[in-house]
Amino acid sequence: MSAPNIVWTRIDERLLHGQIRITWGKHTEANLILVANDEAAEGPNAAFMQAGMKASAGGEYAVRFFSIQKTIEVIHKASPKQRVFILCNTPTDVARLVEGGVPITHCNVGNMHFHEGRRQIAKTVSVNQQDIDAFERMVKLGVSCTVQNTPEQTPVNVLELAQVGA
Repeated sequence: MSAPNIVWTRIDERLLHGQIRITWGKHTEANLILVANDEAAEGPNAAFMQAGMKASAGGEYAVRFFSIQKTIEVIHKASPKQRVFILCNTPTDVARLVEGGVPITHCNVGNMHFHEGRRQIAKTVSVNQQDIDAFERMVKLGVSCTVQNTPEQTPVNVLELAQVGA
């Protein structure tokens, strides 16, 4: 079994949408977007969620919807020709992937909107303690975690931002 060709991993609460296709997909030269999300893969509204996200992909990418556990189980079966862009909506899900053996080395943090119980650490990123704990777990496992909304922006370490905003 060879290592999967993971070209990008991003956290975005909205999961797959136009900015992913137009900006990040082209920037990373991905040809497969893997939405690793339990709800989108198996939840009661999965078919509806998948239809909207597939439409957002515009036919430019193969799109898969796997639960976190299924991603852990099958990612190493990916063809070397697949340039995989993993998309999650929480840092906890990315941490679960890493802890499950998915060889992620970098996590791009894009959109984590402000909700009750969160504090804003960047224009498009708000976190709670569970999020910070997940980022810390990833960093301990060798994953760099940076906030960068678009490729033109300079990436900033998410934990440094969290400390400044504390």
